[in-house]
Amino acid sequence: MMDFSFPKVELHLHIDCSLSFAFVSKYVPGISLEQYQQVYNTPVNCCSLNDYLACAQAAIELMQTREQIYDATLDVMQQLEKDQVMYAELRFAPLQHLKKGLTPHEVVEASLEAVKAYQGSVKANLILCTLRHFTKEQSEETADLVIHFSNQGVVALDLAADEAGFGVENHRSAFEKVVAHGIPCTAHAGEALGPASVIETLDYLKPRRIGHGIRSVENSKLLQRLKKENIHLEICPTSNHITQVFPQGANYPIEVLQREQISFGINTDGRAISNVTLADEYWWLMKNKAWGIQEIYQANLHALHAAFISEEERLPLLKKLNEGFATFSTTLQIKD
Repeated sequence: MMDFSFPKVELHLHIDCSLSFAFVSKYVPGISLEQYQQVYNTPVNCCSLNDYLACAQAAIELMQTREQIYDATLDVMQQLEKDQVMYAELRFAPLQHLKKGLTPHEVVEASLEAVKAYQGSVKANLILCTLRHFTKEQSEETADLVIHFSNQGVVALDLAADEAGFGVENHRSAFEKVVAHGIPCTAHAGEALGPASVIETLDYLKPRRIGHGIRSVENSKLLQRLKKENIHLEICPTSNHITQVFPQGANYPIEVLQREQISFGINTDGRAISNVTLADEYWWLMKNKAWGIQEIYQANLHALHAAFISEEERLPLLKKLNEGFATFSTTLQIKD
């Protein structure tokens, strides 16, 4: 097995979809590894995006107190460190964590406290999600949270959940409010639905990045637009396999994005639900898409340039990325 210790960037990672066995064991005493896998890992071939999202509900139930949210965030940070991730943007929907009396502000504060308390090698920021099925008022409340915490470690607003069942109408004003404050946005699209979903999202929400967006390959004009507007795609291969977006790995069209010179990075989406690390994702790309160190470097470089950070913050990370990859040869040998 090859050495995957090169520095990595992850921009699309849901905290509630990434809870480790160690975290769950703390709050569900006596749970076995087998039970954890049955509840918190998705079956290799689930039926749809909605099935995937349903698997997050058990984890969300374990993120309803300050301590739980703090621990969950720290747990993910520690997983990232083991995966040699140097920069990450972690996301979750604060309004899903109010069942035990926390206010939305307290939810965000608890997660930010964990990011600030963490003493390891990973630099991280938070993205706050509104959800497709949320009301206009809920989305605007989430936007207000993004604005309030924008100088404290929250860097963007995201729109997530069931794109096939809900459009963007309820969320347009929230995105407009955030953009008016000079804060960037990302949004899930081109996953459960095809390129029309990406076009609608770009037209009405004005995001700088698209979560997933893999089905953009079905529309050549959209690909041209993504390149022209420098829209970065947060690509999540394993998640897309599990949710049947592209059920067979061989037909995963990442080479189209490469050929069209689209900016994209590689992400896990949900480390627990997808039962995957970034090292696993890159291993799969090496075996199935003939990736070498140059392709891996390029994906991380694209992600770092698309990260929602200042140039002052980006420069030392670029230095770290370049120095880290300089220690690897230009090709990687696959050894089973």
